Amino acid sequence: MIVERYSNIDAPTDQVWARVVTVEGINDELRPWMTMSMPRGKESLTVDDIPIGEPVGRCWMRLFGVLPFDYDDLTIAELWPGRGFHEESTMLSMRLWRHERTLEPDGAGTLVRDRLTFEVRAPLRLLSPIVAAGIGALFSHRQRRLQRHFGGR
Repeated sequence: MIVERYSNIDAPTDQVWARVVTVEGINDELRPWMTMSMPRGKESLTVDDIPIGEPVGRCWMRLFGVLPFDYDDLTIAELWPGRGFHEESTMLSMRLWRHERTLEPDGAGTLVRDRLTFEVRAPLRLLSPIVAAGIGALFSHRQRRLQRHFGGR
């Protein structure tokens, strides 16, 4: 399944990029519903620092920042510094998880595009439409939080 979200952010692309590649920025987008942690010893990595094509390890997702409920075995497949990334990972709940985030200059602002492609694991496959709706809602929330941080249209 595929879910896409777009937002215009009232900030230059380099400022938006500096925010969205950090654990702090990612967690700010996810709050208050969840947070994501990096593996031990890799907490200071940013998307810019992760070796391309090499799994980083399990990044735990925590409901309300407390209760672990899933993990992302994070791998950055492609990186376009300052412009975007393509994450291709597996999760406890997902056989396939692809997240492509691109940033494009838009006048004085930035167009942020998230494209999620995923395949739910077999036991949950019947719930795919519900999962897609949840992922869509989460990424709409993430982009609203990003707009709030910088201001948005």
